Amino acid sequence: MTVKMILACIVALLALVNPVQKVLIVTSLQERFSPKELRYISIKSSITAALILVFFLFLGEVTFSYVFHVELYSFQITCGAVLMYNGLSGLLKGFFLKVDEHIKLADLTTVPIAIPMIAGPATITAAVTFPVQYGREITIIAILIALVVNLFCMLQARRIGNFLIKYNFMNPLIRIIGLIVATIGLQMIFDGITLFIKSLTV
Repeated sequence: MTVKMILACIVALLALVNPVQKVLIVTSLQERFSPKELRYISIKSSITAALILVFFLFLGEVTFSYVFHVELYSFQITCGAVLMYNGLSGLLKGFFLKVDEHIKLADLTTVPIAIPMIAGPATITAAVTFPVQYGREITIIAILIALVVNLFCMLQARRIGNFLIKYNFMNPLIRIIGLIVATIGLQMIFDGITLFIKSLTV
């Protein structure tokens, strides 16, 4: 276990968790929910996302292969498509999340905040595949650190969001992050296709 590998894994997971996107999402909810409710949403969704990612880290490959008979490349391509759709929503429509007015607070923390916004297609794929590259211990450490950083950003979203709105940075930033998310999704699709092609030659 080296510091370089840990840092590389943390940076990769932070890019996939995308704390900036979560700040924008929490900010978009502040007109409807109180600061106390937003704090609850941030903490509960982060804990839920952590449990989901740890589950997939330990049992993801087994679940896909033996329970659902799904190959990893199929999961990557599908998740990449979902991520690309979410990114295009931010890029073209100017928002990542549109909350139904009848949704309950407890439901919101699980879907869509915890999954797929935090523990989304990219991070779940990383939880399944990163242990091969970095090792299980390093991946667990990186997941926890990335989620702690993401939680901190979500808890500070009100201040950050007000600053962005005040100086008219909010809308351009949403579209920039949307472009990045869509690009990551497209790359996941290409990686899945590449993995599929390699499986044919084995």
